[in-house]
Amino acid sequence: MRKQLNMTQEQLAQRLGIGKAALSMIETGKAGLSTRNKNILVQDFNLNPEWIDSGEGKMFNAEPDLTTFTLRTDKSLPLQSVPLYSIEGTAGLVPLFAENSEVKPINHIHIPNLPKCDGAIYIVGDSMYPLLKSGDIVLYKQLSDVRDVFWGDMYLLSIDIDGEEYITVKYVQKSDQEGYIRLVSQNPHHADKEVAIDRVRAIALVKASIRMHTIG
Repeated sequence: MRKQLNMTQEQLAQRLGIGKAALSMIETGKAGLSTRNKNILVQDFNLNPEWIDSGEGKMFNAEPDLTTFTLRTDKSLPLQSVPLYSIEGTAGLVPLFAENSEVKPINHIHIPNLPKCDGAIYIVGDSMYPLLKSGDIVLYKQLSDVRDVFWGDMYLLSIDIDGEEYITVKYVQKSDQEGYIRLVSQNPHHADKEVAIDRVRAIALVKASIRMHTIG
């Protein structure tokens, strides 16, 4: 399992809260997993409890489908721990993106060879279907100013609509109207929309997406 996830003994031992020597003994069959460590493997890595106990069945309960959206200037990191946030728990992107934000993640995603990301959230809606669907996770890199966008790339946005925050993922294109941007969906059933730049409350570049496929 550790090798399939491209993790070193040091990385997995740290995640389990044990020493490297203890993990080595577990891997060689000289020691067993504690109930706490089994729970971490099931909850954080989607391991099949039956496989842990008997070696039978699928190793993972679900297989992740990872799609990356990279720029030519991106540099991949060998391994990083990306915080996963709950939008409901943070009351939107604005508090999450605020300077010196102390919002605590609900979990962390460990992915190798991915461009630097600031965080991840679950998305809602089908505007980017079939590329993204509701329930997928998007990993993002926060921007300080909407004017720093790369036209045509995919962004996570918080937009003010009559005092309410609307969170969406769209392609951002240049608008013919001064002071506006055009939001474009992947789903052809969603029309393009012109939005005033001053209504964008927060914006982040989408760097990757994860879709979970339940097995069995």
